Amino acid sequence: MNLEDARTAVILALGRMNSLYQQPVFDEWVLAKLTSGQGAILYYQGPRADSYKKQFIADSAPLGAEVGQGRLNAGDFIFAPDASGTHFDACIRLGPTSYLFCNNTRRSMAEIRQSPHWLAAQKPFVDLAAKFHADPLE
Repeated sequence: MNLEDARTAVILALGRMNSLYQQPVFDEWVLAKLTSGQGAILYYQGPRADSYKKQFIADSAPLGAEVGQGRLNAGDFIFAPDASGTHFDACIRLGPTSYLFCNNTRRSMAEIRQSPHWLAAQKPFVDLAAKFHADPLE
């Protein structure tokens, strides 16, 4: 998959999640490329356009152990149930060096999961992960 197709798939999936959840599940997301000792932001959508880069490493720390040790394959995802504020709540590995980080800047995953709409809203997220399993971002 190319970057533009990946971005479009993310936008559509997160839109479906929001519709099923009846409010935004994630109000912020980042497509990032991470390689040994380096990283690059490929795309950002959210309320902190002017400041998210400064905090990216700290904000991804709750997901860092799984991401940093290469335990995820393309299409695998993880959640950080207790991440709060600007700390990222979820991550999907999109390809060999690319990731999608998602965040709700007002609520943690534990709070999001309390809604009865969460069960339905998970399906587009899982479907998105499956797309990248089948066709990783290059």
